[in-house]
Amino acid sequence: MPQIIFLPHAVLCPEGLVVDAAPGTSVLEVAHEHHIDIESACGGVCACTTCHCIIREGFDTLGEPDELEEDMLDKAWGLEPQSRLSCQVIVGDEDLTIEIPKYSLNHAAEAPH
Repeated sequence: MPQIIFLPHAVLCPEGLVVDAAPGTSVLEVAHEHHIDIESACGGVCACTTCHCIIREGFDTLGEPDELEEDMLDKAWGLEPQSRLSCQVIVGDEDLTIEIPKYSLNHAAEAPH
């Protein structure tokens, strides 16, 4: 089973975390299952940028983002070449290292899931 390494984030995951991830699940789902409260204002349907993440390792093993995700990413804070929306990153057979950006563009943050 592949692993996801969540790099330390001052608020959401101060120590960082390494977890097993079932292939076919999204990075957002895995994060929420392990109490890493990545924001998802749209509920994880690729309609916002609040779940923006940066794939530090394993980016080349992922499928290409579709046009909708690319359009949404254009609006994300701190966009980098390895940026993706965690709701759209589907775990495959390879390990991933994920950085959660310091900020998101959520104007109405919700309570943790």
